[in-house]
Amino acid sequence: MKKMLILLAVGFVSVSFADQKLAQQKGCMACHDMKVKKVGPAFADVAKKYAGKPDAVDYLAGKIKKGGSGVWGSIPMPPQNVSDAEAKQLAKWILDLK
Repeated sequence: MKKMLILLAVGFVSVSFADQKLAQQKGCMACHDMKVKKVGPAFADVAKKYAGKPDAVDYLAGKIKKGGSGVWGSIPMPPQNVSDAEAKQLAKWILDLK
C-alpha cells in the first residue's frame, strides 16, 4: 500500500511538472506566475476563481486559445499558439493549482 501511494504521488508530480514545463514552453510564464500577479493574474487566483464551475476547463481553454480582456483588468491576453489539446491540458493544470 505504501509503495502504491508513493508511486501515485510521483506520478502526480511528474504530470504536474510536465504541465508546468508546457506552460513555460508556450510562454505563459512571461505574463503569469504560479502565486503572484504579474502582467496577468496568478494561476492560483485563476484556479480559485473558477473552482467548482462545471465548464471551467472548456472556458479557460477557450480563453487560452482565443485570448480575452476585461475579466482581470484592462490588459488583454492575446490568443495563444497552442493546440486544442494543449489548451485543455493547460486549463486542467491551472485549475488543479488551487
